Amino acid sequence: MASQLRLRSALALVTGAGGGIGRAVSVRLAAEGAAVAACDLDGAAARETVRLLGGPGSEEGAPCGAHAAFQADVSETRAVRRLLEQVQACFSRPPSVVVSCAGITRDEFLLHMSEDDWDRVIAVNLKGIFLVNQAAAQALVSSGCPGSIINISSIVGKVGNMGQTNYAASKAGVIGLTQTAAREFGRHGIRCNSVLPGFIKTPMIQKVPQKVLDKVTGMIPMGRVGDPEGGLFM
Repeated sequence: MASQLRLRSALALVTGAGGGIGRAVSVRLAAEGAAVAACDLDGAAARETVRLLGGPGSEEGAPCGAHAAFQADVSETRAVRRLLEQVQACFSRPPSVVVSCAGITRDEFLLHMSEDDWDRVIAVNLKGIFLVNQAAAQALVSSGCPGSIINISSIVGKVGNMGQTNYAASKAGVIGLTQTAAREFGRHGIRCNSVLPGFIKTPMIQKVPQKVLDKVTGMIPMGRVGDPEGGLFM
């Protein structure tokens, strides 16, 4: 019971909360006692997550009970600023826990990758985390509150992966961003950490060819890809 109460006073903002790791994180945070602001580009998916948490999830940001859903494109500055304003208006405080899970893939070999596919992945996966981290930290510093920021990177950002130049670059950038943010925000009582999942059973890997998944699975000691709940020790 004690472990379920350790986040009872926390407000957690989770981006990419409409599915996959983001939804699993939201469920676990709620189980630990946190109020969850679930955000996704797909507002309906965010509302479904809130419904799973035991909240109404019927309309964006309202009614503001234990949990609430929000829709935002994290790659747009104004959208992220508006998101933080909505969350604070809804819960009367800034989020003390921020988990940036929003991410996309646009896979192609480097020789054939379009500039648009490069730009979009960098915009969501890297710029989006920059914008969310900046806005959340500014809100925490202004209120004098400590906090914890967790950015979801990927093992691909460390070792690379064929056909994922844009994704690998974006996730490597998240690692560097998080390390620097930790140095800058530490004096304000804000912790910053990055998690580097491997292949996880989410909608994102449904586009991966089976032969590639078979090869990857063969290199994993447990003989299977991970599940979204597997990393919730964080």
